[in-house]
Amino acid sequence: MAAAKKTAQKEFIYSWKGKDRSGKAIGGEMRATGEVAVQTTLRRQGFIVTKIKKQSARSGGKVEEKDIVLFTRQLATMMKAGVPLLQSFDIVAKGSSNAAVTRLLIEIKTDIETGSNLNSAFRKHPLYFDALYCNLVGAGEQAGILESLLDRLATYKEKSLALKKKIKGAMSYPITILTVAFIVTAIIMIFVVPQFKSVFSSFGADLPGPTLVVIAMSEFFVAYWWAVFGGIGGAIFGFIYVKKRSLAVQIAMDRMVLKLPLFGPLLQKAIIARWTRTLATMFAAGVPLVESLESVGGAAGNYVYKVATKQIQNEISTGNTLVAAMQNSNVFPSMVLQMVAIGEESGALDSMLGKVADFFEAEVDDAVENLTALMEPMIMAILGVVIGGIVIAMYLPIFKLGSVVGG
Repeated sequence: MAAAKKTAQKEFIYSWKGKDRSGKAIGGEMRATGEVAVQTTLRRQGFIVTKIKKQSARSGGKVEEKDIVLFTRQLATMMKAGVPLLQSFDIVAKGSSNAAVTRLLIEIKTDIETGSNLNSAFRKHPLYFDALYCNLVGAGEQAGILESLLDRLATYKEKSLALKKKIKGAMSYPITILTVAFIVTAIIMIFVVPQFKSVFSSFGADLPGPTLVVIAMSEFFVAYWWAVFGGIGGAIFGFIYVKKRSLAVQIAMDRMVLKLPLFGPLLQKAIIARWTRTLATMFAAGVPLVESLESVGGAAGNYVYKVATKQIQNEISTGNTLVAAMQNSNVFPSMVLQMVAIGEESGALDSMLGKVADFFEAEVDDAVENLTALMEPMIMAILGVVIGGIVIAMYLPIFKLGSVVGG
């Protein structure tokens, strides 16, 4: 019980100043339970501490993927420039405007100072550093080429993040427009149409059919607006909740999105680009092919390709070639298979996979532009029919009255 309480002690961030064995002034930050722990840890490392100060709690933020990408690039750049690892962590942590990133880097730096290697320190934070990231760092440490591997990893993370942003942009644009259109329509139904209804009630004549339909819809919105908005919000929340917790729903969604008429081909190209880029990065780092595929499956981001990757991994383990295993999976186009076959025959598999990734990333760029150009007139047409239809329906009685008076 006492041990459990001890492990649950709250830790704080302390800044410290002191001297190393040669008498050179040095300082930094450390996460610890108290000043005594800081003093003890630094003394074991051979430092003479002159000042320890508890840092005030800094609010803010959470660690996002873009923060990890920026950190990886900064760390790679500084290590290639010859800056020591611990000093690199200090510089990046102090330079970050996100307090959550600073705390994360200080925790990792503290682990390294107490004897952990970089790979082990990263693995303690799986929420931010996945298996692929840690495997590449571990391969770099073992081969003594950590600077080169960090640079390759930074490039991979930057390209992956850029690809995700393009896909999100392509998907969010029509959703945003249609959401705004629904809100505008709801406002018209709840506040504008009832005003017309009160005017029409004094006409004493039969209203046109379209007008009656719009008025009936308006009455429903006015009476049950809470049910409409609550139902839509509940449906979205329920879908997200079930999708996160149900593997069957995730599998069904991953299969369905690949069959969508407009977005399916775009998503497939993005998945193939990510799949080939990940495998190229792992293989070029010297990670064995079978072990590389372990990380590639999860990085694909789609259950169909995750299952296919597992099948490819099993076939390669039994002696099959990569291109034959990929062909048996039936999820890769012939162009990818041909490039992989050339790469295997020439011994330049990582280079060919990188070229495939470049090609499909360019294809995603073109597809996003074409999709946006196609969606804009479609969305405008939908908005025109909906909003214009409501306006015309509400003015039909006025036109009818004008014709009667004019007659």
